[in-house]
Amino acid sequence: MARNELRPVVRLRSTAGTGYTYVTRLNRRNDPDRMTLRKYDPVARQHVLFREER
Repeated sequence: MARNELRPVVRLRSTAGTGYTYVTRLNRRNDPDRMTLRKYDPVARQHVLFREER
């Protein structure tokens, strides 16, 4: 995929403090704020909030 400033690749870091990350793309036009998703953290073995880091 071509890199693009409108849809940059962002890393989502676990708020559980385990250091686990997900990598995804974010459409800045639709959602200019930091992305937060509730996803599974295999280190903590539970669903936790993941926040975009910059």
